[in-house]
Amino acid sequence: MVIGPRTSGARPPGWLTRSGRDDRSPRPGTGGRWDGEQVDARQSPSVDDAGVDGAGGPRAGHVPRYSLAKFVGRCNTRRVGPDRSLVLRASGLVKRYRRTIAVDGIDLDVGAGERVALLGPNGAGKTTTLMMLLGVVSPDAGWVEIAGHRLPKERSEAATHVGFAAGYLPLPERLRVSEFLAMFGRLYGLAQPGPAVALGLERFGISHLAANMGNELSSGQRTLVGIIKATLHRPELLVLDEPTASLDPDVALRVRSGLERLCAEDGTALLVTSHNMVEVERLCERVVFVAGGRVVADGKPAEVAARFGVEDLEEVFLHLASDEGRVTRP
Repeated sequence: MVIGPRTSGARPPGWLTRSGRDDRSPRPGTGGRWDGEQVDARQSPSVDDAGVDGAGGPRAGHVPRYSLAKFVGRCNTRRVGPDRSLVLRASGLVKRYRRTIAVDGIDLDVGAGERVALLGPNGAGKTTTLMMLLGVVSPDAGWVEIAGHRLPKERSEAATHVGFAAGYLPLPERLRVSEFLAMFGRLYGLAQPGPAVALGLERFGISHLAANMGNELSSGQRTLVGIIKATLHRPELLVLDEPTASLDPDVALRVRSGLERLCAEDGTALLVTSHNMVEVERLCERVVFVAGGRVVADGKPAEVAARFGVEDLEEVFLHLASDEGRVTRP
Protein backbone atom coordinates (compact mmCIF):
# COMPACT_ATOMS: atom_id res chain seq x y z
CA MET A 1 0.00 0.00 0.00
CA VAL A 2 1.32 3.41 -0.96
CA ILE A 3 0.17 6.29 1.22
CA GLY A 4 0.40 9.46 -0.82
CA PRO A 5 -1.07 11.14 -3.86
CA ARG A 6 -2.46 9.02 -6.62
CA THR A 7 -0.95 9.57 -10.04
CA SER A 8 -2.94 12.20 -11.90
CA GLY A 9 -4.26 11.84 -15.41
CA ALA A 10 -2.66 13.29 -18.50
CA ARG A 11 -1.37 16.84 -18.01
CA PRO A 12 0.30 19.37 -20.28
CA PRO A 13 4.00 18.39 -20.31
CA GLY A 14 6.41 20.43 -18.21
CA TRP A 15 3.87 22.09 -15.92
CA LEU A 16 3.73 21.78 -12.15
CA THR A 17 1.89 23.54 -9.36
CA ARG A 18 3.91 25.33 -6.71
CA SER A 19 3.41 22.30 -4.45
CA GLY A 20 5.41 20.22 -6.92
CA ARG A 21 2.31 18.17 -7.84
CA ASP A 22 1.12 17.67 -11.40
CA ASP A 23 -2.40 18.24 -10.13
CA ARG A 24 -5.08 20.73 -11.07
CA SER A 25 -7.66 19.71 -8.47
CA PRO A 26 -8.44 22.38 -5.83
CA ARG A 27 -7.66 21.74 -2.18
CA PRO A 28 -10.35 21.81 0.49
CA GLY A 29 -10.85 25.27 1.91
CA THR A 30 -9.13 27.04 -0.97
CA GLY A 31 -12.34 28.28 -2.56
CA GLY A 32 -11.59 26.38 -5.76
CA ARG A 33 -8.06 27.73 -6.13
CA TRP A 34 -5.13 25.49 -6.90
CA ASP A 35 -2.32 25.01 -4.41
CA GLY A 36 -0.33 27.77 -6.07
CA GLU A 37 0.25 29.25 -9.49
CA GLN A 38 1.37 27.17 -12.44
CA VAL A 39 5.11 27.05 -12.76
CA ASP A 40 6.96 26.04 -15.88
CA ALA A 41 9.12 23.20 -14.58
CA ARG A 42 11.44 23.69 -17.54
CA GLN A 43 12.29 27.10 -16.11
CA SER A 44 12.21 26.30 -12.38
CA PRO A 45 15.02 24.38 -10.64
CA SER A 46 18.13 24.52 -12.78
CA VAL A 47 19.51 21.08 -13.57
CA ASP A 48 22.94 20.04 -14.75
CA ASP A 49 21.90 18.58 -18.13
CA ALA A 50 24.95 16.37 -18.27
CA GLY A 51 23.61 14.44 -15.31
CA VAL A 52 20.10 13.76 -16.63
CA ASP A 53 19.18 10.55 -18.43
CA GLY A 54 16.61 10.12 -21.18
CA ALA A 55 13.80 9.60 -18.66
CA GLY A 56 14.50 12.88 -16.92
CA GLY A 57 16.13 11.33 -13.86
CA PRO A 58 19.71 11.54 -12.63
CA ARG A 59 22.23 9.34 -14.36
CA ALA A 60 23.84 6.53 -12.39
CA GLY A 61 26.77 7.78 -10.40
CA HIS A 62 25.89 11.42 -10.93
CA VAL A 63 24.56 13.82 -8.30
CA PRO A 64 22.48 16.47 -10.13
CA ARG A 65 22.96 20.12 -9.20
CA TYR A 66 19.58 21.72 -8.56
CA SER A 67 18.97 25.28 -7.52
CA LEU A 68 17.52 24.30 -4.15
CA ALA A 69 16.96 27.86 -2.96
CA LYS A 70 14.84 28.58 -6.02
CA PHE A 71 12.92 25.32 -5.60
CA VAL A 72 12.21 25.96 -1.92
CA GLY A 73 11.09 29.49 -2.67
CA ARG A 74 8.62 28.32 -5.28
CA CYS A 75 7.28 25.34 -3.35
CA ASN A 76 6.94 26.71 0.16
CA THR A 77 3.62 28.49 -0.17
CA ARG A 78 2.13 26.96 3.02
CA ARG A 79 3.11 28.71 6.21
CA VAL A 80 2.16 27.97 9.80
CA GLY A 81 0.02 30.71 11.29
CA PRO A 82 -0.41 31.41 15.00
CA ASP A 83 -3.74 29.54 15.00
CA ARG A 84 -2.13 26.36 13.62
CA SER A 85 -5.10 25.04 11.67
CA LEU A 86 -5.78 21.39 12.44
CA VAL A 87 -4.53 18.80 9.95
CA LEU A 88 -5.53 15.70 11.95
CA ARG A 89 -8.66 15.41 14.07
CA ALA A 90 -9.91 12.31 15.87
CA SER A 91 -12.80 12.12 18.32
CA GLY A 92 -14.15 9.35 20.53
CA LEU A 93 -12.19 6.51 18.93
CA VAL A 94 -13.20 3.08 20.21
CA LYS A 95 -11.95 -0.33 19.05
CA ARG A 96 -12.97 -3.68 20.52
CA TYR A 97 -11.45 -7.09 19.87
CA ARG A 98 -13.88 -9.71 21.21
CA ARG A 99 -13.98 -9.01 24.95
CA THR A 100 -11.01 -6.63 24.95
CA ILE A 101 -11.39 -2.88 24.53
CA ALA A 102 -8.10 -1.87 22.87
CA VAL A 103 -9.03 1.80 22.46
CA ASP A 104 -11.60 3.43 24.70
CA GLY A 105 -12.64 6.93 23.63
CA ILE A 106 -9.42 8.56 22.41
CA ASP A 107 -9.45 12.18 21.18
CA LEU A 108 -6.46 13.57 19.30
CA ASP A 109 -5.63 16.55 17.12
CA VAL A 110 -2.44 17.73 15.43
CA GLY A 111 -2.00 21.22 13.99
CA ALA A 112 -0.04 22.35 10.96
CA GLY A 113 3.68 22.46 11.73
CA GLU A 114 3.20 20.78 15.11
CA ARG A 115 5.49 17.94 16.24
CA VAL A 116 3.54 15.47 18.39
CA ALA A 117 4.51 12.10 19.90
CA LEU A 118 1.95 9.37 20.59
CA LEU A 119 3.45 7.36 23.45
CA GLY A 120 2.62 4.47 25.73
CA PRO A 121 3.80 1.03 26.87
CA ASN A 122 3.08 -2.16 24.96
CA GLY A 123 -0.61 -2.98 25.03
CA ALA A 124 -1.63 0.62 25.75
CA GLY A 125 -3.58 0.92 22.49
CA LYS A 126 -1.32 3.31 20.58
CA THR A 127 -0.70 0.97 17.61
CA THR A 128 -4.43 0.35 17.20
CA THR A 129 -4.99 4.10 17.47
CA LEU A 130 -2.35 4.74 14.82
CA MET A 131 -3.95 2.20 12.47
CA MET A 132 -7.33 3.91 12.90
CA LEU A 133 -5.78 7.33 12.26
CA LEU A 134 -4.33 6.02 8.99
CA GLY A 135 -7.59 4.37 7.96
CA VAL A 136 -6.12 0.86 8.02
CA VAL A 137 -8.50 -0.20 10.81
CA SER A 138 -12.07 1.08 11.12
CA PRO A 139 -13.14 2.27 14.59
CA ASP A 140 -16.20 0.79 16.24
CA ALA A 141 -17.10 4.32 17.35
CA GLY A 142 -15.76 7.80 16.77
CA TRP A 143 -14.32 9.43 13.68
CA VAL A 144 -11.07 10.57 12.03
CA GLU A 145 -10.55 13.55 9.72
CA ILE A 146 -7.36 14.34 7.79
CA ALA A 147 -6.99 17.65 5.95
CA GLY A 148 -10.76 18.05 5.95
CA HIS A 149 -11.48 14.52 4.66
CA ARG A 150 -13.53 12.22 6.86
CA LEU A 151 -12.53 8.55 7.07
CA PRO A 152 -13.44 5.96 5.86
CA LYS A 153 -15.66 7.51 3.17
CA GLU A 154 -12.95 9.90 1.93
CA ARG A 155 -9.94 7.73 2.75
CA SER A 156 -8.48 7.91 -0.78
CA GLU A 157 -8.61 11.70 -0.74
CA ALA A 158 -7.17 11.84 2.79
CA ALA A 159 -4.30 9.52 1.81
CA THR A 160 -3.04 12.06 -0.73
CA HIS A 161 -2.19 14.35 2.20
CA VAL A 162 -0.34 11.73 4.27
CA GLY A 163 3.21 10.40 4.32
CA PHE A 164 4.25 7.34 6.33
CA ALA A 165 7.67 5.91 7.15
CA ALA A 166 9.07 3.38 9.60
CA GLY A 167 12.57 2.22 10.35
CA TYR A 168 11.63 -1.40 9.66
CA LEU A 169 10.38 -0.88 6.07
CA PRO A 170 12.80 -2.38 3.47
CA LEU A 171 14.38 -0.59 0.51
CA PRO A 172 15.24 -2.21 -2.84
CA GLU A 173 18.88 -3.27 -2.91
CA ARG A 174 19.51 -2.98 -6.65
CA LEU A 175 18.34 0.58 -7.15
CA ARG A 176 20.35 3.72 -6.52
CA VAL A 177 18.97 6.08 -3.90
CA SER A 178 18.15 8.73 -6.51
CA GLU A 179 16.41 6.14 -8.72
CA PHE A 180 14.33 4.78 -5.85
CA LEU A 181 13.22 8.24 -4.75
CA ALA A 182 12.47 9.35 -8.31
CA MET A 183 10.33 6.26 -8.80
CA PHE A 184 8.23 7.06 -5.74
CA GLY A 185 8.07 10.71 -6.72
CA ARG A 186 6.40 9.68 -9.98
CA LEU A 187 4.04 7.33 -8.11
CA TYR A 188 3.11 10.34 -5.97
CA GLY A 189 2.22 12.28 -9.11
CA LEU A 190 5.30 14.51 -9.49
CA ALA A 191 5.91 15.18 -13.17
CA GLN A 192 9.59 15.95 -12.52
CA PRO A 193 10.65 14.42 -9.19
CA GLY A 194 14.33 15.44 -9.48
CA PRO A 195 14.05 18.76 -7.60
CA ALA A 196 12.03 17.22 -4.76
CA VAL A 197 14.52 14.36 -4.50
CA ALA A 198 17.47 16.76 -4.35
CA LEU A 199 15.75 18.92 -1.75
CA GLY A 200 14.96 15.93 0.44
CA LEU A 201 18.52 14.61 0.27
CA GLU A 202 19.90 18.04 1.13
CA ARG A 203 17.40 18.63 3.94
CA PHE A 204 18.43 15.40 5.71
CA GLY A 205 22.13 15.79 4.97
CA ILE A 206 22.67 12.80 2.68
CA SER A 207 23.12 14.33 -0.78
CA HIS A 208 26.37 12.37 -1.03
CA LEU A 209 24.39 9.10 -1.02
CA ALA A 210 22.33 9.87 -4.15
CA ALA A 211 24.33 7.49 -6.34
CA ASN A 212 24.65 4.69 -3.75
CA MET A 213 22.90 1.37 -4.25
CA GLY A 214 20.38 0.25 -1.64
CA ASN A 215 22.63 -2.60 -0.49
CA GLU A 216 25.41 -0.10 0.25
CA LEU A 217 23.43 1.77 2.89
CA SER A 218 23.59 1.34 6.65
CA SER A 219 20.35 0.79 8.59
CA GLY A 220 20.40 4.43 9.69
CA GLN A 221 20.89 5.67 6.12
CA ARG A 222 17.99 3.48 4.99
CA THR A 223 15.81 5.12 7.64
CA LEU A 224 16.72 8.57 6.31
CA VAL A 225 15.94 7.55 2.71
CA GLY A 226 12.59 6.13 3.85
CA ILE A 227 11.66 9.42 5.52
CA ILE A 228 12.67 11.39 2.43
CA LYS A 229 10.52 9.10 0.30
CA ALA A 230 7.53 9.80 2.54
CA THR A 231 7.98 13.59 2.20
CA LEU A 232 8.51 13.95 -1.56
CA HIS A 233 4.90 15.01 -2.18
CA ARG A 234 4.99 17.51 0.71
CA PRO A 235 2.30 15.81 2.81
CA GLU A 236 0.29 17.84 5.26
CA LEU A 237 0.58 14.99 7.78
CA LEU A 238 3.70 12.87 8.25
CA VAL A 239 3.40 9.77 10.44
CA LEU A 240 6.61 8.08 11.61
CA ASP A 241 6.79 4.80 13.50
CA GLU A 242 10.01 4.52 15.55
CA PRO A 243 12.03 6.88 13.30
CA THR A 244 15.15 6.89 15.49
CA ALA A 245 15.14 3.28 16.68
CA SER A 246 18.69 1.85 16.90
CA LEU A 247 20.24 4.91 15.23
CA ASP A 248 23.65 6.24 16.15
CA PRO A 249 23.75 9.83 17.49
CA ASP A 250 24.89 11.32 14.16
CA VAL A 251 22.04 9.82 12.13
CA ALA A 252 19.51 10.58 14.88
CA LEU A 253 20.61 14.22 14.75
CA ARG A 254 20.12 14.28 10.95
CA VAL A 255 16.61 12.88 11.42
CA ARG A 256 15.70 15.49 14.05
CA SER A 257 17.20 18.39 12.10
CA GLY A 258 15.52 17.35 8.86
CA LEU A 259 12.12 16.91 10.49
CA GLU A 260 12.35 20.25 12.28
CA ARG A 261 13.12 21.94 8.95
CA LEU A 262 10.28 20.11 7.24
CA CYS A 263 7.73 21.22 9.83
CA ALA A 264 9.03 24.80 9.90
CA GLU A 265 9.40 25.27 6.14
CA ASP A 266 6.42 23.28 4.81
CA GLY A 267 4.06 23.47 7.77
CA THR A 268 3.88 19.67 7.88
CA ALA A 269 2.12 18.18 10.91
CA LEU A 270 4.26 15.43 12.46
CA LEU A 271 2.95 12.46 14.45
CA VAL A 272 5.60 10.15 15.90
CA THR A 273 5.44 6.90 17.82
CA SER A 274 8.58 5.88 19.69
CA HIS A 275 9.97 4.11 22.76
CA ASN A 276 13.02 6.38 22.84
CA MET A 277 11.96 9.01 25.32
CA VAL A 278 15.21 10.98 25.06
CA GLU A 279 14.75 11.47 21.32
CA VAL A 280 11.08 12.35 21.84
CA GLU A 281 12.01 15.11 24.29
CA ARG A 282 14.49 16.51 21.76
CA LEU A 283 12.17 16.36 18.73
CA CYS A 284 8.59 16.83 19.88
CA GLU A 285 7.00 19.91 21.39
CA ARG A 286 3.95 17.97 22.59
CA VAL A 287 3.45 14.42 23.87
CA VAL A 288 0.29 12.35 24.23
CA PHE A 289 0.52 9.35 26.57
CA VAL A 290 -1.91 6.47 26.17
CA ALA A 291 -2.55 3.77 28.79
CA GLY A 292 -5.39 1.28 29.02
CA GLY A 293 -6.77 2.52 25.71
CA ARG A 294 -7.24 6.09 26.96
CA VAL A 295 -5.30 9.35 26.84
CA VAL A 296 -3.83 9.89 30.30
CA ALA A 297 -1.62 12.92 29.58
CA ASP A 298 -1.36 15.52 26.83
CA GLY A 299 1.01 18.50 26.89
CA LYS A 300 4.57 19.71 26.64
CA PRO A 301 7.17 17.12 27.73
CA ALA A 302 8.25 19.06 30.84
CA GLU A 303 4.64 19.72 31.86
CA VAL A 304 3.67 16.06 31.52
CA ALA A 305 6.66 14.93 33.57
CA ALA A 306 5.80 17.47 36.27
CA ARG A 307 2.21 16.27 36.35
CA PHE A 308 3.44 12.78 37.18
CA GLY A 309 5.88 14.17 39.74
CA VAL A 310 8.97 12.89 37.89
CA GLU A 311 11.90 14.49 36.08
CA ASP A 312 11.58 13.20 32.50
CA LEU A 313 9.43 11.24 30.07
CA GLU A 314 11.29 7.99 30.62
CA GLU A 315 10.11 7.94 34.23
CA VAL A 316 6.56 8.67 33.04
CA PHE A 317 6.79 5.75 30.63
CA LEU A 318 8.13 3.40 33.32
CA HIS A 319 5.36 4.44 35.69
CA LEU A 320 2.66 3.70 33.09
CA ALA A 321 4.28 0.37 32.21
CA SER A 322 4.30 -0.72 35.85
CA ASP A 323 1.45 -2.51 37.58
CA GLU A 324 0.78 0.63 39.63
CA GLY A 325 0.62 2.78 36.51
CA ARG A 326 -2.00 0.53 34.95
CA VAL A 327 -4.47 1.23 37.71
CA THR A 328 -3.57 4.76 38.85
CA ARG A 329 -3.35 7.99 36.90
CA PRO A 330 -2.10 11.43 37.93
